Amino acid sequence: MAEKFDNLEEHLEKFIENIRQLGIIVSDFQPSSQAGLNQKLNLMISGLQDIEKCRQQLHEINVPLEVFEYIDQGRNPQLYTKECLERALARNEQVKGKIDTMTKFKSLLVSELGKVFPEEMV
Repeated sequence: MAEKFDNLEEHLEKFIENIRQLGIIVSDFQPSSQAGLNQKLNLMISGLQDIEKCRQQLHEINVPLEVFEYIDQGRNPQLYTKECLERALARNEQVKGKIDTMTKFKSLLVSELGKVFPEEMV
């Protein structure tokens, strides 16, 4: 699975670099640079096709919408994973506390019921 992501990352990096170079050509366009511009446009099209092929290999991947919200806010999407883990750990501690409390309550209840109803608690 990792090689699929590596392949997509490589194609995206090439595409971004091509777009950067295309921006440079367009910002200082001269009629003599038309051939270079055409070449970069063709590379952009083939880059989009390569990315589309990668997308088809990764169609089963689901990304939570919150990750995109993090990206839109200019935050690192890895923070989403970190915060999810922290929330899970905190919730785990809460549940563990509840389980411990219920276990103590059960043993205390059984003990007290044994005192009040000794014949029934055998």
